[in-house]
Amino acid sequence: MKTDKNRRSFFQKSLLAGIATAGLVPGFGNELIAAVDRGPKYSNPSDLKITGVKTAFMKGHGTHMFVKLTTNQGITGYGEAMDAVRGTWGVATGTEGWDNMTQFLIGQNPLEINKIVEQILRRGHFSGAQGGMYVAVLTGIEIALWDLAGKAMNLPVYRLMGGKFRDKIRLYCDGASASESPEDMAAGALEVKKAGFSAVKFDIDWAEDPAKQDEFNRTASNGEIDRMVKQITAVREAIGMNMDLCLDAHGRYDLPSGIQIAKEMEQFKLMFLEEPVPAENLDSLREITSQTTTPICTGENQYLAHDFRKILEKKAADIVMPDLHKCGGIGEGQRIANLANLYYVPVAPHMVASPFGAMAACHCCAAISNFLCLEWHWFSKWKQWDELILEAPLIKDGYIHLTDRPGVGVTPNEEAIKKYAVANVPFF
Repeated sequence: MKTDKNRRSFFQKSLLAGIATAGLVPGFGNELIAAVDRGPKYSNPSDLKITGVKTAFMKGHGTHMFVKLTTNQGITGYGEAMDAVRGTWGVATGTEGWDNMTQFLIGQNPLEINKIVEQILRRGHFSGAQGGMYVAVLTGIEIALWDLAGKAMNLPVYRLMGGKFRDKIRLYCDGASASESPEDMAAGALEVKKAGFSAVKFDIDWAEDPAKQDEFNRTASNGEIDRMVKQITAVREAIGMNMDLCLDAHGRYDLPSGIQIAKEMEQFKLMFLEEPVPAENLDSLREITSQTTTPICTGENQYLAHDFRKILEKKAADIVMPDLHKCGGIGEGQRIANLANLYYVPVAPHMVASPFGAMAACHCCAAISNFLCLEWHWFSKWKQWDELILEAPLIKDGYIHLTDRPGVGVTPNEEAIKKYAVANVPFF
């Protein structure tokens, strides 16, 4: 590379000149010059170009889409997108002649992250660029661009995002399902606490609840609500009041039930209750938020800052939870957080990605002031978690600690990912 050659030539001439001046024997500085040659080199940012775009799809917590960007300088960037990416190979890369995102990437300088994302969004205006699968696929590409940029500049992503507010990222552990007994849920909560987590989340909706009156009616029966109260009473008694407790209703209930459930949960002083009603109707969600002291949280199925502007303007939730692996990326996540901060609303991102995606999310969480907590599922039950990256396990005492390694700072283990790859889809 031209920049490296110039740097090496300058160093060699300076060193040899110094040797000659000192009257030392010829060849004295060769080993030092060789050591410099073997060391890491910065790229020449202005000459960096994307030369290849590949994807891999993995079965894990739903469907994971990994993006791999290659460049003319041998630097590789990775990204990950989640949930709304099933069957989207053609959207990202596809085959020759397809209207896919690859055409907007090849030949571009990956340091122009905002420009590239804006190009893809604008040219996809009639292809679904307002949300859903289109934005989810773009999210994986956006994260890969940040990873590339960090590696090219020899900086961690959080530095490129304006620096960090914190050195470690607090996690809340998503524990058991609502089908478990109060005793089992309490035992699970204690297991999470003993593992060092300071916050835990449980589901309270249960499609097979014997007390459910109707498969399709969203009204919660008294029996269902009684079951919820007994479960959460056991959990709160087990962990005490100093450990934060969150609940998820997955948007399963109607407005009257949502209000009743939120009020019943007030006694437990939750960190938040997630989506007691579907998030599509923000007026209904706002009605619940206005009638309870239980903090209401939503946002995992919203896309781009535009959707979150509506939530904030309507005061539909007390906490927002963008999914940084499908909302538009970690740069968009920072914009969402900054917007929420104007309303003094905290951010608790939804997260069900691999450890690579988790670390990518942590860079965004570090770079925003109003970060509350990041989701993490109890992946000890998902055996492939630790093998999906090349580095050591990420989590210690309920936190992910940031590093100063360039880019995202961890590397997907392609061989491990391949073991769980979705069949009949090209793999990188």
